[in-house]
Amino acid sequence: MRILGIESTAHTIGVGIAVEEAPYIVANVKSTYIPEKGGIHPRESSRYLAEKAPEVLREALKRAGLSMDDIDAVAVALGPGLGPSLRVGATLARALAIYYGKPLIPVNHAVAHIEIGLITTGARDPVAVYLSGGNTAVIAHHSRRYRVFGETLDIALGNLLDTFAREAGLGPPYVVNGIHVVDRCAEKGSRFVSELPYIVKGQDLSFAGLLTASLRSLRRGASLEDICYTLREIAYSMVVEVTERCISHTGKKEILVVGGVAASPYLREKMEWASKHHRASLYVVPPEYAVDNGAMIAWTGLLAYRSGVRIAVEESYIKPRWRVDEVDTPWRE
Repeated sequence: MRILGIESTAHTIGVGIAVEEAPYIVANVKSTYIPEKGGIHPRESSRYLAEKAPEVLREALKRAGLSMDDIDAVAVALGPGLGPSLRVGATLARALAIYYGKPLIPVNHAVAHIEIGLITTGARDPVAVYLSGGNTAVIAHHSRRYRVFGETLDIALGNLLDTFAREAGLGPPYVVNGIHVVDRCAEKGSRFVSELPYIVKGQDLSFAGLLTASLRSLRRGASLEDICYTLREIAYSMVVEVTERCISHTGKKEILVVGGVAASPYLREKMEWASKHHRASLYVVPPEYAVDNGAMIAWTGLLAYRSGVRIAVEESYIKPRWRVDEVDTPWRE
């Protein structure tokens, strides 16, 4: 079985191809829109994705040594994400499904991040810590669905880091050689800025106040390095606290960190401490699959396809606010 997956939820157009046996992923090609200044503009990002889509598709098929005739089904991320970007991938997937007569498989972007983490790390039933530019959630599987045990009440962790970096003149790009510019700047900090807030509300997190206070401190003349150091320590510790509570509540013995922020060595250090404290095993998705990519859509599409999940082309609407806990996972009985 060969499944082609298409990812276009934000600033990356990715095409991956997954198969049933090791190495499981036989192609994973992507192209990412990086604005010259400011944040991601949905219209500009979607235009970039549309221009790059044919090239990325051709390269993925070439690397796998396959043609569309060899593909059994097309999987596509229908949400969550930016509407204009989602439409690019959905349009491409629908066109391929109709022209080549292939089944279409709907994939939730957040579920895909977790599933690629499972297959690439060997984790079996973890507490999943999903950290990206648009999402921050602590998740565990129960009764045929991934359940959210804690999430951000406002902006995501990745959004916090990227926005502060942009306003402080540290980026774009925000990630250099796999390390976020805020993490790198924090290496030179030593003093804790006491006015920055630590906001955990039950099982949920709030990063907006931390961002506002960090920018206010910067305008007042506080050291940029000290602010980065404090922001990093507070934000990562908030995530670890909620993760620890989920581990205690569920009794699970594995922690899996997925999403773009998973690459941070400083976050990993804190998670290693938490896993040892709770006698749990820690798994971190490989960097290649931490950021948005087509392989995770292809692999999740393969799991769904084997379980009978399909969608008619005329019903394949994009879902910009499609939550992870709204998705049945029949492949995880």
